[in-house]
Parts: sequence; C-alpha cells; structure tokens
Amino acid sequence: MQLKIMPKKKHFSAGRVPLILFLCQMISALDVPLDSKLLGDLVQPPTITQQSPKDYIIDPRENIVIQCEAKGKPPPSFSWTRNGTHFDIDKDPLVTMKPGSGTLVINIMSEGKAETYEGVYQCTARNERGAAISNNIVVRPSRSPLWTKERLESIILHNGQSLVLPCRPPIGLPPAIIFWMDNSFQRLPQSERVSQGLNGDLYFSNVLPEDTREDYICYARFNHTQTIQQKQPISLKVISAKPGKERPPTFLTPQGTESRKEELRGNVLSLECIAEGLPTPIIYWIKEDGTLPVNRTFYQNFKKTLQITQVSEADSGNYQCIAKNTLGAVHHTISVTVKAAPYWISAPQNLVLSPGENGTLICRANGNPKPRIGWLTNGVPVEIAPDDPSRKIDGDTIIFSNVQERSSAVYQCNASNEYGYLLANAFVNVLAEPPRILTSANILYQVIANRPALLDCAFFGSPLPTIEWFKGTKGSALHEDIYVLHDNGTLEIPVAQKDSTGTYTCVARNKLGMAKNEVHLEIKDPTRIIKQPEYAVVQRGSKVSFECKVKHDDTLIPTIMWLKDNGELPNDERFSVDKDHLVVTDVSDDDGGMYTCAANTTLDSVSASAVLRVVAPTPTPAPIYDVPNPPFDLELTNQLDKGVQLSWTPGDDNNSPITKFIIEYEDAMHEAGIWHHQTEVSGTQTTAQLTLSPYVNYSFRVMAENSIGRSVPSEASEQYLTKAAEPDQNPTAVEGLGTEPDNLVITWKPLNGFESNGPGLQYKVSWRQKDGDDEWTSVVVANVSKYIVSGTPTFVPYLIKVQALNDVGFAPEPAAVMGHSGEDLPMVAPGNVRVNVVNSTLAEVHWDPVPLKSVRGHLQGYRIYYWKAQSSSKRNRRHIEKKILTFQGNKTHGMLPGLQPYSHYVLNVRVVNGKGEGPASTDRGFHTPEGVPSAPSSLKIVNPTLDSLTLEWDPPSHPNGVLTEYTLRYQPINSTHELGPLVDLKIPANKTRWTLNHLNFSTRYKFYFYAQTSVGSGSQITEEAITTVDEGKLAMASRQVDIATQGWFIGLMCAVALLILILLIVCFIRRNKGGKYPVKEKEDAHADPEIQPMKEDDGTFGEYSDAEDHKPLKKGSRTPSDRTVKKEDSDDSLVDYGEGVNGQFNEDGSFIGQYSGKKEKEPAEGNESSEAPSPVNAMNSFV
Repeated sequence: MQLKIMPKKKHFSAGRVPLILFLCQMISALDVPLDSKLLGDLVQPPTITQQSPKDYIIDPRENIVIQCEAKGKPPPSFSWTRNGTHFDIDKDPLVTMKPGSGTLVINIMSEGKAETYEGVYQCTARNERGAAISNNIVVRPSRSPLWTKERLESIILHNGQSLVLPCRPPIGLPPAIIFWMDNSFQRLPQSERVSQGLNGDLYFSNVLPEDTREDYICYARFNHTQTIQQKQPISLKVISAKPGKERPPTFLTPQGTESRKEELRGNVLSLECIAEGLPTPIIYWIKEDGTLPVNRTFYQNFKKTLQITQVSEADSGNYQCIAKNTLGAVHHTISVTVKAAPYWISAPQNLVLSPGENGTLICRANGNPKPRIGWLTNGVPVEIAPDDPSRKIDGDTIIFSNVQERSSAVYQCNASNEYGYLLANAFVNVLAEPPRILTSANILYQVIANRPALLDCAFFGSPLPTIEWFKGTKGSALHEDIYVLHDNGTLEIPVAQKDSTGTYTCVARNKLGMAKNEVHLEIKDPTRIIKQPEYAVVQRGSKVSFECKVKHDDTLIPTIMWLKDNGELPNDERFSVDKDHLVVTDVSDDDGGMYTCAANTTLDSVSASAVLRVVAPTPTPAPIYDVPNPPFDLELTNQLDKGVQLSWTPGDDNNSPITKFIIEYEDAMHEAGIWHHQTEVSGTQTTAQLTLSPYVNYSFRVMAENSIGRSVPSEASEQYLTKAAEPDQNPTAVEGLGTEPDNLVITWKPLNGFESNGPGLQYKVSWRQKDGDDEWTSVVVANVSKYIVSGTPTFVPYLIKVQALNDVGFAPEPAAVMGHSGEDLPMVAPGNVRVNVVNSTLAEVHWDPVPLKSVRGHLQGYRIYYWKAQSSSKRNRRHIEKKILTFQGNKTHGMLPGLQPYSHYVLNVRVVNGKGEGPASTDRGFHTPEGVPSAPSSLKIVNPTLDSLTLEWDPPSHPNGVLTEYTLRYQPINSTHELGPLVDLKIPANKTRWTLNHLNFSTRYKFYFYAQTSVGSGSQITEEAITTVDEGKLAMASRQVDIATQGWFIGLMCAVALLILILLIVCFIRRNKGGKYPVKEKEDAHADPEIQPMKEDDGTFGEYSDAEDHKPLKKGSRTPSDRTVKKEDSDDSLVDYGEGVNGQFNEDGSFIGQYSGKKEKEPAEGNESSEAPSPVNAMNSFV
C-alpha cells in the first residue's frame, strides 16, 4: 500500500476553475513534502538533486567545482571518495566544501595542478534514514598538446593525379576540431573534388594547376582551452604540361570493398566514402534491404558523408556508397552494428510505506548487450549489507513485506554493460503518521448555480487515510450517487443548486487517528442579459442607440463594458455610455461593425453582440473613394549623358485629388529586380527632369498618391544606358596597419557597382614614409579590398592613399591617411633599475624609460618579473614562482605588494609593445626586513608522567626573520573547566623539545606556545595534556625506571661509541702513510684545464663539487671532451629562464591566448610526461 500525499490548494471561486485542474491535483506518494509549517517533524531519506556529469572535463586554468546537491529531512551530511577510497578534504588546504552542500571547490588558481586532482569521484549524502550516492564522476583536465615536429617535403604531382594531405592532429581532451587554412587564416575552398575527411586529412580526387600553393596548413582547435595548434605548412606544386588521363573511380577511404562500423544507440552515425578519379566522381548512398530513415538522414561534405541522427538497433545493416563518373563506378559496403549503453525501461521510484505494509522497487533497463542489474543499499552492495528480513531480492525487483521503521533506506540500482552504466537512487521511507488536513480551515467557496462545485481536502497520513465528507453539523456521510469523491480528497458537486449552500466537513481517518476540516459553500444566481442589443441599419450622419440590461445576484457587483469589433470603443466624444445604453451620434462609415455588451462579476461573465450597418442618407449612389489608378504611357526624352526627361499620363484619381507622384528606378546592370527611390514631384506635374549616374542601365516607374493612399506602380519605362565616366568618389575606411615587422597591410571599403561609373573598376594604392623625402610608391590592383606592402622598416608612419579608377579615368585625388608598418619586439631593456623597500611586504621599483625609437611599436607599458630567490639545492626541489605586474603607459615606477618578510627577491623590468616584450633588464636583488613569525608548525605532548610533560614542536614554516626565542605559557584546568594561574617560560630558539617537571599529577594543562623575532611575537598554537594518574600498584610500577631511558646511561654509551670512532680514524691514517700522496694532489699534478671548474670569485680552479647541491660528482659524470652536457647532468633549460611572454607564437607556430597574472615555474623533478592511470574505464562500469 503506497502512501499518497495530497497538496494544499485554495479555490475561492471554484466555479471559474476548469474541472480538469481539480482532477489533476493528485500527486503520487513518492516524496514527503518538506513544509516546515505543516510537516516539519517528518523525516525523509536523502535524494540527490544535482551532480556533475559522469565524464567531467575541466579547464586546468580555473578552479575545479564538482557538484553534489541533495535534499532530505534532517538535512544530509556529505562525504566523498576518490578512486574508490575516502577523500579527506580536511587534509587538503586547497579543497573546500560549500556550506549546506556537498559541492567541492578545489582552488588550483593560487597553487597546485589540475592533474593532481584527476580521478574518479563519488559523493554520498547521508542522514538517519539512509544514504544516497552520486554517479562516478570522472574528473579529467582538458589537454591541448603541441604538434609533433616533422620535416615535410614538398609535393610535386602531375595534373589529374589524386592526393591525400595527412593532418594527424595531436590527441587532446576533448578531441580537437580540424580545419585547413592558408597563411592568411582563410579557409581553403572545398568542393566535390577537394574535401576534408572525418579524420582531418585533405583529399583531392584529382589535382589541378590552381591547387599549387605553399601554405596548406592543418589547424587543430581545442575549444575547452581556447587554443589553436597548427601543423607545418605543406607545399604542393602541380605540373600542368598536359591534362591528366581520365580514369574510373577508386576509393581513397575506406579501403577495399567492405568495412565495418559500430555505433551506440542515440548517437549520430557518420559514414564516409571519398573517391578519386578523373573526371571527379559523384557519391551516392543506399541501404541494402531497406530505405534510409526519413527526417533523420543528412548528407555532409558534398554527399561524401552520410549522417543518421538518433540511431537505434533498427538502423543496423549494410550501407552501400557508390562512386560514379563517365568511365565507370565502384561500390563499397559498410556493415553497421548499433550497440546500446544501458537505458531505462522502468527506473525505480521512491516508496513511502507505513509499518506492516508491503511494496516493491522495480529496476528495468535495456541495452545491447543486455545490462547486468545490481542492487545496493545506502551505497553498499546488498550482498554485504546488513540483513533486512522484510526485504527479498528477485533479479530486477526488490519485494518488501511487513516493513518496519528500521526498513527505511536508500536503494541504488546499477545497470551496466561494456558501454556504460545507469545509477538510480530510490528510497523506502517507513512512516507511521496520523492524518493531517493540509487545506486551510473555513475556506469560503462561491459557485454559480448549475455549475460544478469543487471543495478541497488536501491530506497526509501513513497509512493512507480514508476520506469522508459530511454536510451540516449532524449530517450523514455524503455518497457517490449525487456527489463525486476524488482520490485526492476533493468533493465534487456536479450541478450545484441553491440548496447546496452550507457547511461541509472533511474527515480523514487511519488506524493512528482522525483529523477534520470545515469549509463553506455559497451558491450565487448567474448573471444574465435580459435585454440584448439589436441589429441596426442607420444613415450616415444620424444617431443610433444600443440597449443592454443585466440581471445579477444581489451580492455580486457586475462591471459593464462595451466593445467594438472585439476592441475598445474609439476615443471619440460621439460615443457615450449610460447605465443601460450605448449611444453613437453623427454616425460615419467607419462606425459600422459589431458592438458587444460584456457583463463581468468575480464569478462569471456574459456578453451579447449586435451589428451596425451604415448606409447613405440619399438614394443617389455614393462616389467611390479609392487610391488613384497607376500612371501610364511613360516616355523618355531629352536623353543626355547624366540626365533624362520622363513624362507620363496620370490615371483616374478616384474622387480624391492626386497630391504627388513618386518616381523609382531599377539598375538592370548591377541590381536587377530592385527598385530605388529617385524623386518626388507635385501631383500637378506630368514630367520630371531626372539626374542620372554614369554607366547605369536605367528603367523607371511612377506611382500616384492621394489622401486615400498610393497607387500600384506603373509599367516600367524603356531602358536607358548612360555613358561610362570616371569614378566621382574614392573608397572609404582606408587604413594601414602592419601584421609583421616588415610589412604594411593597406585596407579599404571598395565601391559598389553603382558607384563604379564604368567598367574595369580598379584601385591605385599609393604610400610613402611620412617623415621621409621619398616619392610616392604606387600600384594598381584589381577590385579587391586589401594590399600588402612587404619589406618595410619596422614601425614607421606611412601616408596612404587609395584612388578609384576605371576604363574611363581616375576619381578625384584622395586625401592621405596615416598608418604604421608592423611592430617588432622592443630592442632595449629599461636601465637604472632601483628598488626602495617600503616595509616587509611592499617595495617600490623605479627605472629609466627606454628611448621611444627602441620600442619599435606602440608603447603599452612596462612589466616587472619578480621572484623569491632560493638556494641552488632548493631550486631543484620545487618550482620558482615568478610573478608578473604590468604598468600601463609610460610609467617609470611601480609598487610590488604581497612580499614575504625577511626574504631575498630578484626582479627585472621589460618594456611591452603590441608585439610583445623586450629584453629584460639586469636582475636586481633586494631584501625585505624581518617580520613577526607564523605559528610553530606543530606542537605535541609526549611522555606524560605523574609530575612532568614533555613538549615537542616544529619551528614556524615562515619564520620571517631570525628567531630569538620561544615563549611557553601554561596553566592548569580543574574539573569545572576553570583556568588556574598562568606561568610564562622563555625557551631558547634552538630548542625543539622541552620537559616541564614538578607538575601536579592527574591534572589537565593548557599550553600557549609562540615564536619571536626581533620585530615581535608571532601567532600562537595551543594544546592540552594531562599528567598520569596515581593508582596504587600501577603508580608504583610506573616509578620503576627503565635504565635504557636514563640520561647517565645514554651519555655513557655515546662516550664509548666516540672512543671507538677515534681509534678507527687513527688506524686508517696510519695505514695510508708510507710515500703515498692524497688523491687531490695527484689530480692537481695532472689537471686537465678543460674539465676543472673555476671558482666564481677569482677565476682559479677549485675542487670538484656540484655548485648546485654541494654533493661530490658521481662516477663518470665529468663533462665530455666535446663540451656537450648530458640531460641528466644539467636540468637547466630555456624554461628556467623563460620570459613568460604570453600571446606569442610557439616554435611550432601554435598560438595561445594571453592570460594576465600567469605564473612561471621551473620544471619539477621526475618524469614530467608521466600521467596518472587513466580513469576513462570507470565511466563504462559503476562497480
């Protein structure tokens, strides 16, 4: 028996609400309403409401947010697993959980790497009624790897040969989008002859001489990281000595005559066939033993790709592609098999039962292959979960019988096959609740007589209460012979009469109790129109009156409204409305139409309509008022080079004088079929002198206009072609901007055909340096919008002119505009860099500006790189974190905030232009003064005895100076948590352990511990501990001292060990005497100057040692004679000294967007290319 929960609804005007709304009130018993006012004390197991996708690809440049939201009563708590084990977020300072939520936020923006958090995550939401779990969320950072470097040879082919240009993009996550472009970032044109395959390769069915070019470039766009990588350009030369020999088609892809393709249900099936041949083959597709599905079949790539959306098992079969040309045909059959990841047939639904009831959870899924069904309870497989005698599992069904409150739990159904899995949570909530009425008491329902009345009684209870309705205080239960009792508790009176008025009582009962609620019903008389407006025919200029009398219930106040043609009455003083009448005076023709009287109350509305017809006041026929008839007999006279006279004959004005004529023209040469406004003339004129433009094939038409409107256009005149002339205007939007250090790109908005004034439109592009004495350099180009000047000096101002010309002559001399050739990287580093340390965390940097000529571009500002200097050994163990601050404009100073006290920093300054950064200034170091230290890293209490406690600690992680001493303060705490007197103790800074003696036994002490520098005291760390208890023999036994722990015994053993060590050293020295000389002297005598390291200070040779980590050289680790250094001998690389320039091209030509504030780091130790085991397989199986 399932619990049904009835929602609260209010109906103050039941007669106006459609019956269907009330019949749809019932809600299934799958959820306990979490209404704090009505059902605040009811409990409900957790339900997952929001979670991240199963395959969650993250942006490594942003914080990681893994969603997990759940509801329940009481509110659930959340925990996570990572790669199958508990994920303790408290131990990772970068991981936080949102308050009141299970959503994880991993802060990798400040530090850390996204790869560190790659793995399979699962969220658990738990309260006292059970635990719900999320899907396995596979978190993987997106990747956009660089292209493998390769040397590409030029390709030389004969006219007509086939060709495949390979792309082979790097494998990224998610996969890249492939496209082919040239050096100007223009997409390469594709056709039936040249097209890109699904694998990214570029296929030529046959090559032509126009395919010759040196910049076939394959690009891979990684949308997740907004990165584009490019392959090295491919050069193709087609020898066009003679046309190629024709040949029948053969397939370039796929190979052979048969192939197989497997696709998953619901995906898009893409089949591809690309053929070569001469002439170019055409591709056709058919499905053997079937037809291609209508509305789901699409062709791409000039019909070389067949796509079927939302594929299902019915789409399996053999598909055949046919390539044909005039010399033959070739076929290829693709055998398609459609598999299916699990999909729901019937997912399990939440179940709410009362004690002793029975119920079932059903989990049915399908797939190909058939999925396996597994059950879990509260996130634990049922096989190892605590036994529940009320539960019986039968395959995809769990049967519950005689449930008790302890049977409440959340069950998970997992349906999985080799292609994926489905996971559904469904709870069983066992509640024992007496009935409750959720509908508000004493609601007044008002209903119009003879209409249905619906009285609400929303209820809740477990077991499901029975509902009875009573009328009056002593009435009997209402039965279904007159009334309709709905399952949701609503009482329906199909035809309410006056005697239905009264008080109705709803009673809900179950074995745990009873609840009742009273509502009131009033029946109102319907609103009626007893005198309706009548059809009227009146003469123009007369008066008309419509009557509308309304009868209504005395307790309801109606509102009367008049409408004309279902809209508001005209805002005209001729229309007047009194109590029962609408009066219209001086009736005009526009007043004709339908007039409606509408009466509305709060419960009902009625309306009645009548038509008004307006007729002429006299029997004489009324004149026809209409738009003019179109002009006719158009004639062109006085034809000149730039003018013509147009004349016409007006049409009938239809009793309304013509006010004007509108003349339009069509340019049949440039814009056939499009008419443009030419001019307007007075309605009294029948000729017009028209001004024309050169080289236009004119046609004219005329329209007449009067007070009624505009006529239709006249017939077109004969055509008139004006003579060509030189252009009378030049291109606009002329600009000059370099894209490379040695070029100037000149662009403009070209003229349209109408503005060309003649055939052969071209442009004369002229340029010269602004500050030089050079003559203008000019070139005439075709009707294009861009010209590139190569070989220009870097960032030089130029004067530019673009002049239009055609076969007749030149346009007027254009005005010169100024542009600049391309920028290059700045040449000079800022000099005289000075640092003024303001305090322990802030420094001010000054520098001298670079000469403007050395900037070689638009000065954008100066950029300071600064980092905390470390010793050589530390630099090998962790990243050097370089920070960047950019100061806009021609600034010569800036502030560096957020420095660490008592640290040595190094910085340099670079100038920035539109191209990038210039060279760095000489590194300048500075020291920040001391500050107060951080708290000690740890504090532990060890070896508690009756009267002593030993404290051990680790120094502060950030001493921020030289520690001078530690301060220990402690005080006892009695049984009532009152604090005793405070004792201060100073401890030398070189100590990490201290024993406190003469303490009270069995007493709790609280310790406050902090470090100090010369600046002051740092943050404190606290701890509590208890001395041991004296309990008879146990206390006596504790006083028996172990000799191995006594100080005198330890000192004795150390002295013996030191004596033995001294004896061994003496023996070793005596053994090595007798004419032998030290190894160092021997090496000095035969020193090789090429391999001896030099001291940094005086240039002399020093002993063999590694300057980085002060360790002796390993055997065989000397530098080879050819002065090469092995990779393992020097981890140094250009990355260590990289300038961090963002937004520039990499060595392989890829370009990456700039992100301000990005940190530079040295490569960490170990194999950078190693990756964590891929969690992809976890996506296909939940368990």
